[in-house]
Amino acid sequence: MALACRRCPASSREIKMQPEIDRRLTRREAADFLNERGYRVAPSTLAKYATVGGGPVFESFGRRPLYKPADLMAWVATKSTGPRRSTSDPA
Repeated sequence: MALACRRCPASSREIKMQPEIDRRLTRREAADFLNERGYRVAPSTLAKYATVGGGPVFESFGRRPLYKPADLMAWVATKSTGPRRSTSDPA
């Protein structure tokens, strides 16, 4: 998707939009993103992890933390054990 700019030079008339994977999510959107994929996480949990550590990587825009979907899924992968047949299987 591109946006046209009338005042810009011809070479920069189109501003390319970032792909969806580069989109930044607010803390609530990040929690919703994870919940939609079956990982129950509350925004308050992400806030706690941002303070004490152990949570997903985030960027700050002013005081607002912003999360990339790829970083959220990478964090989930580090927290997940993978397929197991029993709770006594090694993690």
